[in-house]
Amino acid sequence: MGGTLDIHAFAKMMEARRFTGDLFKVVPKAMREPFEHPRNEGEMGVKEKMLEAYQAATLAVEEEISVQTERLVKAEVVLASLKPTKKAENDKRVATNKITAAREKLDEIKSQANADGYGRMWPGQFAPVLIRDPATGARMIVPARYRCRLPGWTKADEIERPGTYNARKDKLHTVWKKLFGYNHGVIVARRFYESVSLHRLQHRDLVPGERDIPVEIRFQPEPAQEMFLACLWRYVEATDTEKGFYSFAAITRDPPPEVQDAGHDRCIVALKPENIDAWLEPDPGHLSAMYAILDDPIDAYYQHELPERVDDAPAAIIRRSKFDGR
Repeated sequence: MGGTLDIHAFAKMMEARRFTGDLFKVVPKAMREPFEHPRNEGEMGVKEKMLEAYQAATLAVEEEISVQTERLVKAEVVLASLKPTKKAENDKRVATNKITAAREKLDEIKSQANADGYGRMWPGQFAPVLIRDPATGARMIVPARYRCRLPGWTKADEIERPGTYNARKDKLHTVWKKLFGYNHGVIVARRFYESVSLHRLQHRDLVPGERDIPVEIRFQPEPAQEMFLACLWRYVEATDTEKGFYSFAAITRDPPPEVQDAGHDRCIVALKPENIDAWLEPDPGHLSAMYAILDDPIDAYYQHELPERVDDAPAAIIRRSKFDGR
């Protein structure tokens, strides 16, 4: 795909995690791993910020365990004496509960650190996005959060309307008009996942008394290939309460027949490699050229796979399904 890694942006992103304490929650393993073995001074700086973020995520929890353990010991001493008190009983109960909660939090952090998802990206997580430097026009790769904060939006707006990780193609001229034609990006993916209703997947209506059961489907292009997905991005300036960061949304279109047949009503836009340069350098005065690129995605058939089982779904109607490619 080509592009210079913006080491400064990656270091800033890691540094921000030190304040938010969410390193393992929002930075996938595939983004952390390259910096665990730095090749130069810049990457070493990113690693140092990453280690600081890890320490910040665990230190507060470990301190809470230490404080509450001391509180528990003191309470047990009083309760074992000749004059046990109600306060000691309450301290023991509260300390025990807080120690349990803190240990669960520590286990959660470690679980996120070792998660097998590796390169899988969820809304709210960071991913490497190829953009053009607005100042120089050079290609650069920046860490961007997969949920775009629209121009004029605050953090509160985003919490109220969290669906801006996807940008519908039919809304580019309205909702996304301040980014479409200006801030274009590309991410690389080999597959994508969608949640669909089981009854839609089976081309039927819900039966009386049946509840809607979501099923996660994995789509993969045939022939197998890396997909260059069209995105829009925005840099969110820092505030008194939040560090600055890049954010982005993947553009979606009406689904091809095989995706629609699987029960989903949207599909990503995988750009043809020869269109990447033009996509990354848009002219807001000629948006028709950008629409033409989006209307001319790669020629691929999206096979889908289902999990073996789905909780609360009848086992007989949940099976692995795979369509052959064209």
